Amino acid sequence: MTSDSSISEAASGAAAPAQADAAVRPYPFSTATGLGLDPLYGYLREREPVARVLMPYGGEGWMVTRHADAKLVLSDPRFSMAAGAGRDIPRPTEQLLEPGGLVAMDPPEHTRLRRLAGGAFTHRRVEGLRPSVTALAHRLVDEMVAAGPTADLQEAIALPASIGVICELLGVDYEDRHIFQQFSDALLSTALPPEEVRRAGEEFVAYLAQLVAERRESPTDDLLGAMVQARDDEDRLSENELYMLGAGLLVGGYETTATQIGNFAYLLLRDRRLYASLVEDPGLIRGAVEELLRFTPLTTVDGYARIALEDVMVGGTLIRTGEAVFTSVAAANLDPEVFPDPERLDFTRERNAHLGFGHGIHYCMGAPLARLEIQVVLEVLTRRLPGLRLSVPAADVRWQPGLLLRVPERLPVTW
Repeated sequence: MTSDSSISEAASGAAAPAQADAAVRPYPFSTATGLGLDPLYGYLREREPVARVLMPYGGEGWMVTRHADAKLVLSDPRFSMAAGAGRDIPRPTEQLLEPGGLVAMDPPEHTRLRRLAGGAFTHRRVEGLRPSVTALAHRLVDEMVAAGPTADLQEAIALPASIGVICELLGVDYEDRHIFQQFSDALLSTALPPEEVRRAGEEFVAYLAQLVAERRESPTDDLLGAMVQARDDEDRLSENELYMLGAGLLVGGYETTATQIGNFAYLLLRDRRLYASLVEDPGLIRGAVEELLRFTPLTTVDGYARIALEDVMVGGTLIRTGEAVFTSVAAANLDPEVFPDPERLDFTRERNAHLGFGHGIHYCMGAPLARLEIQVVLEVLTRRLPGLRLSVPAADVRWQPGLLLRVPERLPVTW
């Protein structure tokens, strides 16, 4: 991480800054359908790796598509998330990046909050959850099979597995899941107007306030209880930070994992030889999870921009102070300079420095937990249901429209 800047500058050498009259491409390049990536990303990565784009809101920015350039922008402190929070900067959706959340912070505020919550996601603590996550996955498979002979894998396994784990970690009642699912759906929508998203947020904060009040009256040893203690006894957390961090962990801790469990299952069952390879050799599962994280685009758009705090050379292009830069993680994860034969799923890939969980200070805090959940679900499915297959043609699987995440509406399976 410390050497990203020097590597990028060395790679760019004496290259001249990009011309100011370079083509400006309207974004998004096309409507995301399923798990496909617009071919223009590949063209840009090869021919125009730092491209000028016109976003639907806020004007023009830059888009980087190569792995080395993406790592630089994601990790270099000269690019700031906080500088764009609450501002009408270039962005793919109408919704502004809300100030106060962990993703919208720079150090030292970001460092303080991440240290506070990050202790729950150490590899040792997460690995200690493996038996309970495995038991949950077995129970969900039991219930799915009992209700069979067909099921929606997204609804029967992916969502309840990820929600159950984050509820246990935070100490939230699983029966309340509809409350934060409604908030999550609003937050991730690309179709709802900002006022509706804001209203959903207010309702969710009211729910969190109730949970916080309960823990103030009767302290608990779960993560939310520890956050309340940090707020009240140690003064390491403001009231607003308590709510923003709680919301981010509760929603972010399940939605993306549930999405990728469904997406990965779809890919494995679309080409059933891939699923069969895991049935035959369970030792491939951990490598398969990393390869699927590399290969599978998670979002329909490329997220919020970082703002350059000073002039920076990226891939031979001069990014000027105040300009917005987007990183296409999905395109960077298919960079042939880093991943030989990148369009092929290779579960034995030896070097897999994918950016599926991000990079730098905003690297996904819950990555160890997400990895464990996906590994366990695949281990249990392949062991218990070796004949699992799609119950409809892969081309007939429909994808949810109007969301920031790529996710099947239903994933019909039989066994």
